[in-house]
Amino acid sequence: MADLRNDFVGIKSPNPFWLASAPPTDKEYNVRRAFEAGWGGVVWKTLGLDPHIVNVNGPRYGVIHGADRRVLGINNIELITDRPLETNLREIKAVKRDWPDRAMVVSLMVPCEEVCWTDILRDVEETGADGVELNFGCPHGMSERGMGAAVGQVPEYIEMVARWCKAATRMPVIVKLTPNITDIRYPARAALAGGADAVSLINTVSSITSVNLDLMAPEPTIDGKGSHGGYCGPAVKPIALNMVAEIARDAQTRTIPISGIGGVTTWRDAAEFIALGAGNVQVCTAAMTYGFKIVQEMIAGLSDWMDEKGYATTEDFKGMAVPNVTDWQYLNLNYVTKARIDQDKCIQCGRCYAACEDTSHQAISMSADRKFDVIDAECVACNLCVNVCPVDGCITMEELAPGALDERTGRVVEAAHGDWTGHPNNPGAVAAE
Repeated sequence: MADLRNDFVGIKSPNPFWLASAPPTDKEYNVRRAFEAGWGGVVWKTLGLDPHIVNVNGPRYGVIHGADRRVLGINNIELITDRPLETNLREIKAVKRDWPDRAMVVSLMVPCEEVCWTDILRDVEETGADGVELNFGCPHGMSERGMGAAVGQVPEYIEMVARWCKAATRMPVIVKLTPNITDIRYPARAALAGGADAVSLINTVSSITSVNLDLMAPEPTIDGKGSHGGYCGPAVKPIALNMVAEIARDAQTRTIPISGIGGVTTWRDAAEFIALGAGNVQVCTAAMTYGFKIVQEMIAGLSDWMDEKGYATTEDFKGMAVPNVTDWQYLNLNYVTKARIDQDKCIQCGRCYAACEDTSHQAISMSADRKFDVIDAECVACNLCVNVCPVDGCITMEELAPGALDERTGRVVEAAHGDWTGHPNNPGAVAAE
């Protein structure tokens, strides 16, 4: 059986699934229920020093649904905890006392003054918490007060605060990064330069999910007005994977541990983050959508897959995909594939034909009796037909070697752009990279 026990910068947990700092980790009741359900750890909802945090008493979430009403993304306008600091600290201490084997990390956000960080770190340390996460990512509300993403968008501030915190506490310091930046490598490098033990990413993406066309105001609407919020959920996973990979393959940051966040809903999502270098994953939207027990499916799924692949621990496949993430210029332009339609699976809906004929390369023919076939001479292997086909496995991409005889058509396969032997884009020419 796979061993899912996790050690992230010295913080141990029975599995790599942590709940992210968010509404589900705002109080003792929720966190105890989470641990009972099987979560390996939590990042307690962000604490601050301002006693006047007041959240809205109207809708806090805007949602993007798929056609089947599945939640694809949630936009939230909630601030950091509005509960008294003393209450949070007391509850953190009580939960950690009763669940010593679970990871207890506390998210923090205070003004960019050293004394503020020193004071709150001292208070958190007394709870017995395992570590702290510096919230440099929140894009709404707090950023307008000079905190959250306002700090995370300035590498010099990240380095400065990380250095303060490392000097003030024995606890591991994790820096949570904002995706609302042009190049994620720079804040990651700053966190490392400041001595941070790890980074976590991504925090939410600044967004407006929809507009109420009756009120003419963004959703969620508070007394006729709306504001940008933080977007999370399955929709942001591609953004998160890319940013995690950028840090994992950057020569200056590849050694820093990463806690992956952003749209983790299934065990497969978690495995993808780990394959791109994450040491563990944090989850929010999936728990808010399906409840805490979803972690049991994640644990079982990841364990079964690891058994099937022969991985004893997550360390066995951590980062394995990173060497295969490259810049476009190093892709092999001699690699040739063509689309193939399985006529036995085809339901003759015509979606592949319509998409290719109208918006792509006119590489699919339709006969009088609605039989669809690929025109190899026109097919550039864009993969659009595979993606729009509603039948899984009906259309696939078949690899063909340049110079080989295509038995199906009787034609010699040509390279996509002629002979690229010796060109810098040829993998053989960049083997030393």
